[in-house]
Amino acid sequence: MQTSDPTNLTIAIVGAGYAGAAAARALSLLGANVTVYEQAPEIREVGAGIGLRPSSMERFREWGIFDDIAKVSSPSDYFEILTATGEPIMKDTWPAHGDQKHTHLIHRGDFIDTLIASLPDGMVKLGHRLERIEDHSDRSTLTFTNGTSVDADLVIGADGIKSVVREQLFSAAEPVFSGERAYRAVIDVADAHGMVTDDNLRMYIGKGTKVYLLPLRHRGQVSFDITALCPDPDWAPQVSKEDMLATVAGFDQRIVDITAGLDMDIVNIRGVYDIDPIERWHSNSVVLIGDAAHSMLHHQGQGANSAILDAGALADCLRDTDTVAAALAAFQAQRKPVTDELQRISRQGWTEDEVQDVFPGQKPAAQQPAQ
Repeated sequence: MQTSDPTNLTIAIVGAGYAGAAAARALSLLGANVTVYEQAPEIREVGAGIGLRPSSMERFREWGIFDDIAKVSSPSDYFEILTATGEPIMKDTWPAHGDQKHTHLIHRGDFIDTLIASLPDGMVKLGHRLERIEDHSDRSTLTFTNGTSVDADLVIGADGIKSVVREQLFSAAEPVFSGERAYRAVIDVADAHGMVTDDNLRMYIGKGTKVYLLPLRHRGQVSFDITALCPDPDWAPQVSKEDMLATVAGFDQRIVDITAGLDMDIVNIRGVYDIDPIERWHSNSVVLIGDAAHSMLHHQGQGANSAILDAGALADCLRDTDTVAAALAAFQAQRKPVTDELQRISRQGWTEDEVQDVFPGQKPAAQQPAQ
C-alpha cells in the first residue's frame, strides 16, 4: 500500500474550481507534489456572490490566506428570511466555529482568483480536459484530450457535477433536475432601490420563488438571485425579462423594480441541478471531493463551504494515517454523513411554514434550540 506521507506523494487534481484549488493549497502546504489539471483555457468564474462560513474561514486561517480572503469579502453578522412582501420570518446569527463568528460574503470570481493566486506558479495546468482515468489500485493514469498522459499516486476528482472521474469509476448516475431555475446578476448597490443597507444576507420567499440579496460592500455591489419553480430542465435556457418579472409578481415592489432594471446581458440563467448521494467516493488511490462527490442545491449556501471543508479534511486524513487507502476511507467516513444531510436538507422544497424545520438543520447540535 502507498504511504500517505504527503512528501512522498505525486498528486493529480482534476479541476481547478473551489474544491480543487483548496485541496491544492492544503496539500502543497504539507509538502506534496501537486499538479492541478483544468479543462478550461483560463480560470474564469461567472455568476454571483456566496457566503464563506466561519468553519471555512478557520481553514483559510490555517492555510495562511485568511487576510487575502478578508480583503475581497465583507463580514456578515446574520441572515434574515422574510415573506415576499417583507414581513419577518426568521433572523439568526451564523453558526460560529471557534473564534470565527462571521460569514464572509464574496464574489465567486474574487474567491477563485484568491485561491488560485495562493498556489505556486506552474501548479495549475490549463487546457487539460480529462478523457480517461485508469485505476491501478496503488496509482492511476490520467489521459487528457490534448494527448497528455500522467501517472499519480493519488488522483483527486474535483471536476464538478458532471465529473468524468465519478462517471468512469464510481457512479454513472446523471445529475438530477430540481424543478427550479436560477437567475443571477451582480448589480451596483445604487440599483438595489435601498434594499441593501448593511452586510447581511436577506432572502424573500413566496409562491415557490426565493429572492436572495447578498451584499458585496467591498465591491459596492450586491448579488441578486431569483430561484423560481420551472418544469423546463434546460441547463442554459433562453429567458426574457417578462419571464423573470412573472416569477416575482406580488413581491416587494422594490424587488420587482430591481428585476425590471436588470441588463439581461449580465444575467446568468441556469437550470438548478444536484446529484443523488453516491455510495462510494474513493478507491485505494482515487477520491472525489466537492460537487463531484456531493453536488447539492444552493438553498443552504453550502456547496462552496463543503468543498473547502472536504479539502481540509482530506489533507488532515493524509497527514494522520499510514496509507493512502486508509486516508481516503477515513475521509469519506468523516465527510459523507455531513454532506448526505446537507444534500437532503438542501432539496427540501420548503415554504414559509417550513423554514424553522430546515434552517436549524445546518447548525451544530450545541447550537440547536432546547427541546
